[in-house]
Amino acid sequence: QVQLQESGGGSVQAGGSLELSCAYSGYLYSSYSMGWFRQAPGKEREGVAVIDSDSSASYADFVKGRFTISQDNAKNTLYLQMNSLTPEDTAMYYCAHEAWPTNIKTMRPDNWGLGTQVTVSS
Repeated sequence: QVQLQESGGGSVQAGGSLELSCAYSGYLYSSYSMGWFRQAPGKEREGVAVIDSDSSASYADFVKGRFTISQDNAKNTLYLQMNSLTPEDTAMYYCAHEAWPTNIKTMRPDNWGLGTQVTVSS
């Protein structure tokens, strides 16, 4: 079982930036995926970015060029750098883990964090 704890959410104006962090603990197999998902009010949860144990990253089309996913294995921390934020990015952001290398299109998380709220005002 992998435990995940997000932080770094908050309120920002359109055009601004935020960096989300996800501290993870527990046993990670040598091959895995870590990802960020989000859910806006009244909408389904959607994938934002995924990175696997080989540091191969993939992104949803709506964040390409604006968001960057990264991980620091020494600190057991996953990051999501978000730039050029728009009100459409307002959502609860969740960290996720899957015990298999995958990508943004196929990730099916085994573990979820509780989420961190991001609010972007116009």
